[in-house]
Amino acid sequence: MNRLDFLIDYLIKEDPQYSEMEIPTTEQGKRDLFRALRNVREPKPVSEEFLRLQDEELQAQLQEKGIVELVDIMDVGRDAPWHVSTGKQLLLWQGDITRLRVDAIVNAANAQMLGCFHPLHGCIDNAIHSAAGVQLREECHRLMLQQGHLEPTGTAKITKAYNLPCKHVIHTVGPIVPTGIPTPMQKEQLASCYRSIMQLADENHLESIAFCCISTGEFRFPNRLAAEIAVKTVKNYLTAHPDCSVRQVVFNVFKDEDKRIYEGI
Repeated sequence: MNRLDFLIDYLIKEDPQYSEMEIPTTEQGKRDLFRALRNVREPKPVSEEFLRLQDEELQAQLQEKGIVELVDIMDVGRDAPWHVSTGKQLLLWQGDITRLRVDAIVNAANAQMLGCFHPLHGCIDNAIHSAAGVQLREECHRLMLQQGHLEPTGTAKITKAYNLPCKHVIHTVGPIVPTGIPTPMQKEQLASCYRSIMQLADENHLESIAFCCISTGEFRFPNRLAAEIAVKTVKNYLTAHPDCSVRQVVFNVFKDEDKRIYEGI
């Protein structure tokens, strides 16, 4: 039995409802099923053998995707007009945030803080938890049990990153804007996300952080306004806290539309 077959078999045996599931024959099909089974899995302990083989598989997938070093982003953004002060840089990078080797990446989480449970969903919450491994959901679960209530909008929590190339993940819950027209309170909540993340990064002596586009997409916060709030809030924080440990802030975008918006700010 190869590595993926063992991992899939382990997850199926955990839950009898999947016992009759047809197993794909291709490697990509098996990888998708392995991800989907982890996506829907409740947080609970696993065996050391499972963790060892899961970590081997996720590290292999990471090497295939390729790790993006901070120095590569800094070279791309060398001429960007976003320098806040001496030694501080705001940078823009388009691509998969799970490839970035920075001190922390930001996850746009939901109030449960347990990751996305929709199999193979395209949201960043799903992507980050899938690339990190089952340990991330388990750690988030422990944090939420200690807290005893859902995560408020505009706050942040920090965890390990496990199989991601970054050192930490900072999770935040952004405002949901069903109408697509944010209220003044929702604008302030989004700004609070960025302030909370910067403060948490500073408290943990992090030097580099990569933000995703918090609350855009399915949360329906307008992309341009969200980007303006993001850049303004981070700039204001760095100006108000000249001794902040964070030296490089990467605004990570995935869509061409968001890249054009950030380039125009």
